[in-house]
Amino acid sequence: MQRIKDWLAALAIGIAIAIIFGSFDNKPDIPETAPNFALADLQGNPLVLEEMRGKTVVLNFWASWCGPCRQEIPDFSRFAHDNPEVAVLGLAVDSGDTPEVRRSAKRLGIDYTVALADRSTVSDYDISAFPTTVVVDPNGEVAHVQVGVMSYEQLERRTR
Repeated sequence: MQRIKDWLAALAIGIAIAIIFGSFDNKPDIPETAPNFALADLQGNPLVLEEMRGKTVVLNFWASWCGPCRQEIPDFSRFAHDNPEVAVLGLAVDSGDTPEVRRSAKRLGIDYTVALADRSTVSDYDISAFPTTVVVDPNGEVAHVQVGVMSYEQLERRTR
């Protein structure tokens, strides 16, 4: 009888742990089809996600004050340089204006397309942690979402 009580207690603890850790999942809730957006890059050129259909698009939500975001920038720059067929977009969530983000991008050595994300885009992609990277396949479907630093190798693997 004691063995059964011990087993039930262990089972209850296991279920409680699973529920607690499951509720801390910070992966964004994004629809299967990537939400469209219309932004301007730091040079004022239009960026419309739907117009990029037919190619893989990497959306990297980042901020200049985010240490892990700064850590992954060299890999994203190298990946963008080595894979020109993939659109790499850095969507800055900084509260500053475009000139401020432009200075940050230059200081950090970002040489891929950067835009200042608006509240609507951040909300549509349910972004609450940085960095968060969303890979959109050529059909406009969300192929992969990663919260946290993404390496060059992970970018290569997730965009194939």
